[in-house]
Amino acid sequence: MAERDEDRNPEDEFRDMLRDLLSGSGGIDPSKLADAAGLPNDPASLAAIFGQLQQAMQRSEGEGIDWSLALRQAEQRAAAGQLQVESADAERLERTLDLARLWLDEAADLSGLPGTPELLTRRSWAAASMPIWIQLAEPVATSIADALTRVMSEQAPEEMREMVQGASRMMRGIGGAMFAMQLGQVVGQLSTEVVSGGDVGFPVLEDGRAALVPQNVAEFGRDLDIPTDQVELYLAVREIAHARLFRHARWLRLHLITAITAFAKGIDIDLERLERLAEGFDPSNTDELRDAVANGALIRPKSPDQEAALGRLETMLALVEGWVDVVTADATSRLPKADAVAEMIRRRRATGGPAESALATLVGLELRPRRLREAAAMWRAVTDAVGVARRDALWAHPDLLPVSADLDDPSALAARLAAGGEASGEVDVEFDEALEALLRGDLPPASDGEADAGAAPDADGDAPDGHAPDGDDRPGGEPGDDPRQG
Repeated sequence: MAERDEDRNPEDEFRDMLRDLLSGSGGIDPSKLADAAGLPNDPASLAAIFGQLQQAMQRSEGEGIDWSLALRQAEQRAAAGQLQVESADAERLERTLDLARLWLDEAADLSGLPGTPELLTRRSWAAASMPIWIQLAEPVATSIADALTRVMSEQAPEEMREMVQGASRMMRGIGGAMFAMQLGQVVGQLSTEVVSGGDVGFPVLEDGRAALVPQNVAEFGRDLDIPTDQVELYLAVREIAHARLFRHARWLRLHLITAITAFAKGIDIDLERLERLAEGFDPSNTDELRDAVANGALIRPKSPDQEAALGRLETMLALVEGWVDVVTADATSRLPKADAVAEMIRRRRATGGPAESALATLVGLELRPRRLREAAAMWRAVTDAVGVARRDALWAHPDLLPVSADLDDPSALAARLAAGGEASGEVDVEFDEALEALLRGDLPPASDGEADAGAAPDADGDAPDGHAPDGDDRPGGEPGDDPRQG
């Protein structure tokens, strides 16, 4: 006997309705819905996307967002147009990295890395960096999924309200899945723009791991009137300097990630804006929804507390990037075209790429230090005043580092340090408490989004930590086989 309508579970009824909508038989063109979410709309991709959405409808309550969707989207996007590293190029870049380590030894008082810098394909970079992007995006994704659930429930017709409310868990899962797939597209695109592991300003790979993306390095220098070997060497020095800094200052990575995550948790969704979109949503015309997503219109303006937190975060990012700029300049002083490469990097950093802009919209945070030139000038003044060893000793603890006021008056800071004083440093209570809890072992277990990159296997057989087997991303053997250490 057929199941009577009045006996059906509201969640089952809603699942059937969504399945009809997602298949296109309910009046919604799947290609337009995908376009509104910034996802590819070719037939093969659409089939995969909506298959993944239907899987999201089956997830049990409490499982959260299925971030494997983000990884799959990122890898697929990164693999399109990807080139493997030729053996000759790998050998040349490994020699370049060896030289970069030697030059950097003279410019910074930091110990070398435990392993040899790697050469990654775009796909390997996307897979290795995804855990960090998930950690940063998860608070925003959760907020948007919850807001979507609330608005859809409130906007549903009276006769459907009970059905929609009964299926709220499923709706939240679908909203989270759409966000995860969009994040994957952004990270996949970002993998076509970055040249190294530290190119975005903070470490997206684990501590002590340095990496270049040879295909992107080649594209970076293609239109420059600068010899290729000089571009490669300059970028190699920058990447190793960045990795060494975060390995030396063990507190720094946790400090930055904690600050960024705290900022993301404070992001507020504009429910009124979302309600207006829901009221007038036309499935055949997704322009307004796409514009709202692209312009970040669904995220409310920053609160005063967020503005203050952002200012502190930008100062820390500027200190990191300014130090790397100064150290790289000193280490590459032998390069005839070093200044030209440095200027190209400054311009590139000032404008950013399409994926970086999309990421800023997606998580509501632009990781672009506005006071970079002031930070570099400050580190130059400190180096001239007290030398390399005392300069780099300032990274021993956050309380020792210069602060925003020191960027305004680097000469005063340099004079104070030269006289045996200290930087203006300020105590970061939140970080100190988190670090103390970590040392006591009191922190909760890592979530899926905080899992190591090694937990996400590549579909094409790449090792889960971003390394590639012989004959794939790393032809000619792993640089780790080289007995020379950084």
